[in-house]
Amino acid sequence: MAMNAVVEGLSLDALRLFLAELDPALCAAERLKRLIGAGLDRLPRPGGGSTLSRWQALAAVAASDLSLVKLYEGHTDALATLSELQVAPDSGGAPASWGLWAAESPGVKTIMEVSNDSGGCSVRLHGTKAWCSGATAFSHALMTAWYADGRGPRLVWLNLQQDAVRVVEGVWQSVGMRGSASSDVVFDGAVAHMVGEPGDYLKRPGFWHGGAGIAACWYGGTLAIAHTLRQVLQTMPPEQRDALRLAALGRIDVSLQTTAALLRSAAEWIDANPAADARAVALRLRLTAEHSATLALHEAGRALGATPFCRDARFARAAADLPVFIRQSHADRDLAALGGLLLDQGAAPWQL
Repeated sequence: MAMNAVVEGLSLDALRLFLAELDPALCAAERLKRLIGAGLDRLPRPGGGSTLSRWQALAAVAASDLSLVKLYEGHTDALATLSELQVAPDSGGAPASWGLWAAESPGVKTIMEVSNDSGGCSVRLHGTKAWCSGATAFSHALMTAWYADGRGPRLVWLNLQQDAVRVVEGVWQSVGMRGSASSDVVFDGAVAHMVGEPGDYLKRPGFWHGGAGIAACWYGGTLAIAHTLRQVLQTMPPEQRDALRLAALGRIDVSLQTTAALLRSAAEWIDANPAADARAVALRLRLTAEHSATLALHEAGRALGATPFCRDARFARAAADLPVFIRQSHADRDLAALGGLLLDQGAAPWQL
Protein backbone atom coordinates (compact mmCIF):
# COMPACT_ATOMS: atom_id res chain seq x y z
CA MET A 1 0.00 0.00 0.00
CA ALA A 2 1.61 3.23 -1.13
CA MET A 3 -0.26 5.63 1.15
CA ASN A 4 0.93 6.38 4.68
CA ALA A 5 -0.65 3.68 6.85
CA VAL A 6 -2.68 4.57 9.91
CA VAL A 7 -1.07 2.38 12.55
CA GLU A 8 -0.88 2.06 16.29
CA GLY A 9 2.19 2.72 18.40
CA LEU A 10 3.00 6.43 18.01
CA SER A 11 5.26 7.58 20.82
CA LEU A 12 3.92 10.81 22.27
CA ASP A 13 7.27 11.49 23.90
CA ALA A 14 8.99 11.13 20.53
CA LEU A 15 6.46 13.47 18.96
CA ARG A 16 6.88 16.13 21.65
CA LEU A 17 10.68 15.90 21.44
CA PHE A 18 10.57 16.18 17.64
CA LEU A 19 8.31 19.23 17.86
CA ALA A 20 10.62 20.89 20.39
CA GLU A 21 13.59 20.41 18.09
CA LEU A 22 11.91 21.67 14.91
CA ASP A 23 13.28 24.97 13.68
CA PRO A 24 10.50 27.53 14.33
CA ALA A 25 11.74 29.53 11.36
CA LEU A 26 10.53 26.77 9.03
CA CYS A 27 7.10 27.25 7.50
CA ALA A 28 4.26 25.03 8.64
CA ALA A 29 4.31 23.08 5.38
CA GLU A 30 7.99 22.18 5.79
CA ARG A 31 7.48 21.16 9.42
CA LEU A 32 4.56 18.95 8.37
CA LYS A 33 6.78 17.34 5.74
CA ARG A 34 9.35 16.53 8.40
CA LEU A 35 6.74 15.07 10.75
CA ILE A 36 5.51 12.81 7.95
CA GLY A 37 9.06 11.83 7.04
CA ALA A 38 9.68 10.80 10.64
CA GLY A 39 6.53 8.66 10.67
CA LEU A 40 4.90 10.87 13.29
CA ASP A 41 1.68 11.18 11.30
CA ARG A 42 0.71 7.55 11.89
CA LEU A 43 -1.99 8.07 14.47
CA PRO A 44 -4.40 5.39 15.66
CA ARG A 45 -7.78 5.66 13.98
CA PRO A 46 -10.52 7.11 16.20
CA GLY A 47 -12.82 4.48 17.65
CA GLY A 48 -10.14 1.80 17.53
CA GLY A 49 -9.30 1.73 21.21
CA SER A 50 -6.67 4.48 21.29
CA THR A 51 -8.71 7.60 20.55
CA LEU A 52 -7.23 9.45 23.51
CA SER A 53 -3.70 8.82 22.22
CA ARG A 54 -4.74 10.29 18.87
CA TRP A 55 -6.13 13.38 20.55
CA GLN A 56 -3.06 13.73 22.77
CA ALA A 57 -0.94 13.87 19.61
CA LEU A 58 -3.20 16.52 18.07
CA ALA A 59 -3.06 18.57 21.29
CA ALA A 60 0.73 18.31 21.40
CA VAL A 61 1.10 19.61 17.84
CA ALA A 62 -1.46 22.35 18.52
CA ALA A 63 0.40 23.50 21.63
CA SER A 64 3.46 23.85 19.39
CA ASP A 65 1.78 25.78 16.55
CA LEU A 66 -1.86 26.05 15.52
CA SER A 67 -1.08 26.60 11.84
CA LEU A 68 0.96 23.40 11.87
CA VAL A 69 -1.82 21.42 13.56
CA LYS A 70 -4.31 22.71 11.01
CA LEU A 71 -2.26 20.95 8.32
CA TYR A 72 -1.40 17.96 10.52
CA GLU A 73 -5.00 17.38 11.61
CA GLY A 74 -6.25 17.57 8.03
CA HIS A 75 -3.58 15.13 6.86
CA THR A 76 -4.20 12.61 9.65
CA ASP A 77 -7.99 12.94 9.30
CA ALA A 78 -7.68 12.21 5.57
CA LEU A 79 -5.68 9.07 6.37
CA ALA A 80 -8.29 7.97 8.90
CA THR A 81 -11.14 8.64 6.45
CA LEU A 82 -9.47 6.67 3.65
CA SER A 83 -8.82 3.81 6.05
CA GLU A 84 -12.41 3.83 7.33
CA LEU A 85 -13.77 3.74 3.77
CA GLN A 86 -11.21 1.06 2.83
CA VAL A 87 -9.57 3.05 0.08
CA ALA A 88 -5.83 2.85 -0.57
CA PRO A 89 -4.76 5.43 -3.17
CA ASP A 90 -1.46 4.90 -4.95
CA SER A 91 0.74 7.88 -4.21
CA GLY A 92 3.56 6.67 -6.45
CA GLY A 93 5.72 5.24 -3.69
CA ALA A 94 6.70 8.50 -1.99
CA PRO A 95 5.17 9.51 1.35
CA ALA A 96 2.04 11.46 0.53
CA SER A 97 0.78 14.53 2.32
CA TRP A 98 -2.99 14.87 2.33
CA GLY A 99 -5.32 17.82 2.53
CA LEU A 100 -8.90 17.18 3.58
CA TRP A 101 -11.12 19.82 2.00
CA ALA A 102 -14.78 19.30 2.81
CA ALA A 103 -15.96 22.84 3.62
CA GLU A 104 -18.57 24.21 1.24
CA SER A 105 -18.76 27.92 0.47
CA PRO A 106 -22.05 29.48 -0.76
CA GLY A 107 -22.10 29.83 -4.52
CA VAL A 108 -18.79 27.99 -4.96
CA LYS A 109 -18.74 24.33 -5.99
CA THR A 110 -16.45 21.81 -7.56
CA ILE A 111 -18.30 19.80 -10.22
CA MET A 112 -17.49 16.25 -11.28
CA GLU A 113 -17.50 15.38 -14.98
CA VAL A 114 -18.17 11.64 -15.16
CA SER A 115 -16.99 9.88 -18.30
CA ASN A 116 -18.84 6.81 -19.56
CA ASP A 117 -15.56 5.02 -20.30
CA SER A 118 -13.99 5.61 -16.88
CA GLY A 119 -15.52 2.54 -15.30
CA GLY A 120 -17.36 4.74 -12.83
CA CYS A 121 -14.23 5.50 -10.82
CA SER A 122 -12.35 8.38 -12.46
CA VAL A 123 -13.82 11.84 -12.93
CA ARG A 124 -12.63 15.24 -14.04
CA LEU A 125 -13.07 18.22 -11.75
CA HIS A 126 -14.16 21.69 -12.79
CA GLY A 127 -14.75 24.78 -10.71
CA THR A 128 -13.39 26.15 -7.47
CA LYS A 129 -12.89 24.77 -4.00
CA ALA A 130 -12.67 27.37 -1.22
CA TRP A 131 -11.11 27.03 2.25
CA CYS A 132 -8.28 24.75 1.14
CA SER A 133 -5.81 24.84 4.02
CA GLY A 134 -2.28 24.00 2.99
CA ALA A 135 -3.12 24.00 -0.71
CA THR A 136 0.52 24.52 -1.65
CA ALA A 137 1.79 22.15 1.02
CA PHE A 138 0.06 18.89 0.12
CA SER A 139 0.82 16.38 -2.60
CA HIS A 140 -2.72 14.96 -2.58
CA ALA A 141 -6.21 15.96 -1.51
CA LEU A 142 -9.32 14.17 -0.31
CA MET A 143 -12.21 16.52 -0.96
CA THR A 144 -15.92 16.85 -1.61
CA ALA A 145 -17.32 17.48 -5.08
CA TRP A 146 -20.75 17.51 -6.71
CA TYR A 147 -22.46 15.95 -9.68
CA ALA A 148 -23.55 18.36 -12.41
CA ASP A 149 -27.22 17.66 -11.59
CA GLY A 150 -26.75 18.90 -8.01
CA ARG A 151 -26.33 15.57 -6.26
CA GLY A 152 -23.67 15.33 -3.61
CA PRO A 153 -21.42 15.93 -1.97
CA ARG A 154 -19.23 12.98 -2.83
CA LEU A 155 -15.66 12.32 -1.79
CA VAL A 156 -12.91 12.19 -4.39
CA TRP A 157 -9.15 11.99 -4.09
CA LEU A 158 -6.59 13.40 -6.47
CA ASN A 159 -2.93 14.06 -7.00
CA LEU A 160 -2.48 17.83 -6.81
CA GLN A 161 0.59 17.79 -9.04
CA GLN A 162 -1.42 18.38 -12.22
CA ASP A 163 -1.43 21.29 -14.65
CA ALA A 164 -5.22 21.33 -14.32
CA VAL A 165 -4.92 22.30 -10.62
CA ARG A 166 -4.28 25.97 -9.87
CA VAL A 167 -3.89 27.44 -6.39
CA VAL A 168 -5.18 31.00 -5.96
CA GLU A 169 -3.06 32.54 -3.25
CA GLY A 170 -3.62 35.84 -1.48
CA VAL A 171 -7.26 35.28 -0.50
CA TRP A 172 -6.45 34.83 3.21
CA GLN A 173 -6.40 38.27 4.83
CA SER A 174 -6.33 37.37 8.53
CA VAL A 175 -3.10 37.60 10.52
CA GLY A 176 -4.35 34.66 12.57
CA MET A 177 -3.67 31.20 11.07
CA ARG A 178 -1.76 32.80 8.18
CA GLY A 179 0.75 29.95 8.38
CA SER A 180 -1.93 27.44 7.39
CA ALA A 181 -1.80 28.94 3.88
CA SER A 182 -5.51 28.58 3.21
CA SER A 183 -6.32 29.29 -0.44
CA ASP A 184 -8.86 28.73 -3.17
CA VAL A 185 -8.10 25.95 -5.65
CA VAL A 186 -9.35 26.06 -9.23
CA PHE A 187 -9.81 22.86 -11.24
CA ASP A 188 -9.86 22.79 -15.03
CA GLY A 189 -10.39 19.12 -15.85
CA ALA A 190 -8.15 17.68 -13.13
CA VAL A 191 -8.32 13.89 -12.88
CA ALA A 192 -9.76 12.60 -9.60
CA HIS A 193 -11.05 9.30 -8.27
CA MET A 194 -14.34 8.73 -6.48
CA VAL A 195 -14.28 7.42 -2.91
CA GLY A 196 -17.14 5.35 -1.54
CA GLU A 197 -20.73 6.22 -2.29
CA PRO A 198 -22.49 9.62 -2.34
CA GLY A 199 -22.99 10.83 1.22
CA ASP A 200 -20.47 8.44 2.77
CA TYR A 201 -18.32 11.28 4.09
CA LEU A 202 -21.10 12.62 6.32
CA LYS A 203 -22.84 9.32 7.11
CA ARG A 204 -19.83 7.38 8.39
CA PRO A 205 -19.24 7.22 12.19
CA GLY A 206 -15.78 8.73 11.75
CA PHE A 207 -17.19 12.08 10.61
CA TRP A 208 -18.14 13.11 14.15
CA HIS A 209 -15.07 11.37 15.57
CA GLY A 210 -13.00 13.73 13.45
CA GLY A 211 -15.15 16.67 14.50
CA ALA A 212 -14.49 15.80 18.12
CA GLY A 213 -10.76 15.65 17.43
CA ILE A 214 -10.81 19.33 16.48
CA ALA A 215 -11.59 20.04 20.15
CA ALA A 216 -8.26 18.44 21.06
CA CYS A 217 -6.58 20.95 18.73
CA TRP A 218 -8.38 23.85 20.40
CA TYR A 219 -7.39 22.47 23.80
CA GLY A 220 -3.74 22.25 22.77
CA GLY A 221 -3.80 25.79 21.42
CA THR A 222 -5.26 27.02 24.71
CA LEU A 223 -2.39 25.41 26.60
CA ALA A 224 0.05 27.79 24.91
CA ILE A 225 -1.89 30.69 26.44
CA ALA A 226 -2.24 29.08 29.87
CA HIS A 227 1.43 28.09 30.10
CA THR A 228 2.52 31.66 29.42
CA LEU A 229 0.38 33.05 32.24
CA ARG A 230 1.63 30.39 34.66
CA GLN A 231 5.28 30.93 33.73
CA VAL A 232 5.02 34.71 34.04
CA LEU A 233 3.45 34.41 37.48
CA GLN A 234 6.09 31.91 38.57
CA THR A 235 8.88 34.35 37.71
CA MET A 236 7.19 37.40 39.23
CA PRO A 237 8.32 38.68 42.61
CA PRO A 238 5.81 37.37 45.20
CA GLU A 239 4.50 40.86 45.94
CA GLN A 240 3.36 41.21 42.30
CA ARG A 241 1.37 37.97 42.31
CA ASP A 242 -1.80 39.72 43.33
CA ALA A 243 -5.10 37.96 43.88
CA LEU A 244 -6.54 39.10 40.54
CA ARG A 245 -3.73 37.49 38.56
CA LEU A 246 -3.87 34.31 40.61
CA ALA A 247 -7.64 34.18 40.20
CA ALA A 248 -7.21 34.41 36.41
CA LEU A 249 -4.91 31.40 36.50
CA GLY A 250 -7.39 29.58 38.71
CA ARG A 251 -10.28 30.21 36.34
CA ILE A 252 -8.21 28.97 33.40
CA ASP A 253 -7.22 25.86 35.34
CA VAL A 254 -10.83 24.98 36.22
CA SER A 255 -11.87 25.38 32.58
CA LEU A 256 -8.95 23.40 31.17
CA GLN A 257 -9.41 20.60 33.69
CA THR A 258 -13.07 20.39 32.70
CA THR A 259 -12.18 20.19 29.01
CA ALA A 260 -9.48 17.59 29.64
CA ALA A 261 -11.89 15.43 31.65
CA LEU A 262 -14.46 15.64 28.88
CA LEU A 263 -11.83 14.76 26.26
CA ARG A 264 -10.90 11.66 28.24
CA SER A 265 -14.50 10.55 28.79
CA ALA A 266 -15.46 11.26 25.16
CA ALA A 267 -12.50 9.24 23.87
CA GLU A 268 -13.48 6.35 26.15
CA TRP A 269 -17.10 6.53 24.94
CA ILE A 270 -16.10 6.57 21.27
CA ASP A 271 -13.81 3.57 21.76
CA ALA A 272 -16.63 1.69 23.50
CA ASN A 273 -19.21 2.72 20.87
CA PRO A 274 -17.27 3.09 17.61
CA ALA A 275 -20.30 2.69 15.33
CA ALA A 276 -22.71 4.85 17.37
CA ASP A 277 -23.82 8.37 16.50
CA ALA A 278 -21.26 10.61 18.21
CA ARG A 279 -22.79 13.93 17.21
CA ALA A 280 -23.90 14.95 20.72
CA VAL A 281 -20.56 13.87 22.19
CA ALA A 282 -18.64 15.86 19.58
CA LEU A 283 -20.77 19.00 19.89
CA ARG A 284 -20.55 18.99 23.69
CA LEU A 285 -16.79 18.54 23.52
CA ARG A 286 -16.23 21.23 20.89
CA LEU A 287 -18.37 23.77 22.76
CA THR A 288 -16.52 23.10 26.00
CA ALA A 289 -13.12 23.44 24.32
CA GLU A 290 -14.23 26.65 22.60
CA HIS A 291 -15.33 28.07 25.96
CA SER A 292 -11.95 27.21 27.50
CA ALA A 293 -10.09 28.90 24.67
CA THR A 294 -12.20 32.05 24.85
CA LEU A 295 -11.88 32.23 28.63
CA ALA A 296 -8.11 31.72 28.58
CA LEU A 297 -7.57 34.45 26.00
CA HIS A 298 -9.70 36.84 28.04
CA GLU A 299 -8.19 36.05 31.43
CA ALA A 300 -4.55 35.96 30.31
CA GLY A 301 -4.91 39.28 28.50
CA ARG A 302 -6.45 40.98 31.52
CA ALA A 303 -3.87 39.51 33.89
CA LEU A 304 -0.74 40.21 31.83
CA GLY A 305 -1.58 43.33 29.85
CA ALA A 306 0.02 44.10 26.50
CA THR A 307 3.53 42.80 27.19
CA PRO A 308 3.19 39.16 25.99
CA PHE A 309 1.14 40.24 22.97
CA CYS A 310 4.00 42.52 21.92
CA ARG A 311 7.18 40.83 23.16
CA ASP A 312 6.52 37.09 23.40
CA ALA A 313 6.51 35.66 19.88
CA ARG A 314 4.96 32.32 20.81
CA PHE A 315 2.19 33.88 22.89
CA ALA A 316 1.48 36.54 20.28
CA ARG A 317 1.17 33.95 17.52
CA ALA A 318 -1.11 31.73 19.63
CA ALA A 319 -3.24 34.72 20.65
CA ALA A 320 -3.69 35.66 16.98
CA ASP A 321 -4.27 32.11 15.73
CA LEU A 322 -6.60 30.73 18.40
CA PRO A 323 -9.57 33.11 17.89
CA VAL A 324 -9.53 32.34 14.16
CA PHE A 325 -9.19 28.57 14.62
CA ILE A 326 -12.08 28.25 17.08
CA ARG A 327 -14.37 29.93 14.59
CA GLN A 328 -14.69 26.51 13.01
CA SER A 329 -17.29 26.25 15.73
CA HIS A 330 -20.80 27.25 14.70
CA ALA A 331 -21.34 28.82 18.13
CA ASP A 332 -25.03 29.19 19.04
CA ARG A 333 -26.07 27.03 16.09
CA ASP A 334 -24.10 24.17 17.64
CA LEU A 335 -25.70 24.86 21.01
CA ALA A 336 -29.13 24.73 19.37
CA ALA A 337 -28.24 21.50 17.57
CA LEU A 338 -27.11 19.97 20.87
CA GLY A 339 -30.33 21.08 22.55
CA GLY A 340 -32.37 19.43 19.81
CA LEU A 341 -30.48 16.19 20.22
CA LEU A 342 -31.17 16.23 23.96
CA LEU A 343 -34.91 16.47 23.31
CA ASP A 344 -34.73 13.41 21.07
CA GLN A 345 -33.07 11.24 23.73
CA GLY A 346 -35.17 8.97 25.87
CA ALA A 347 -33.66 10.16 29.15
CA ALA A 348 -31.73 13.23 30.26
CA PRO A 349 -27.96 12.52 30.16
CA TRP A 350 -27.14 14.24 33.44
CA GLN A 351 -27.02 11.40 35.95
CA LEU A 352 -23.88 11.33 38.11
